[in-house]
Amino acid sequence: MAPDRPDTSGRLSLVLTATSLPAGRVAKGLLESQGIPVFVKGESEGPYRVGPMYLLVPEEYEAEARALLLEAESGLTQDTEPDGADPN
Repeated sequence: MAPDRPDTSGRLSLVLTATSLPAGRVAKGLLESQGIPVFVKGESEGPYRVGPMYLLVPEEYEAEARALLLEAESGLTQDTEPDGADPN
């Protein structure tokens, strides 16, 4: 259960520009799972999808959203290299 959230000012902050629809959807799901409202611009489906997907959050959640996305990105890069692997 997410903690009580403050009322928002109505101003939005861009926290992610995803170049792929799957990456944008994963990030959106992560933020929403933590109780952060997410607004999407540029999401479209179809055979001719063009352009990035923008994730915006109320400015009151910007710092928390950026921290979550950075933590998730760090975890992904750490998991891509085998533990204790010898590069030689």
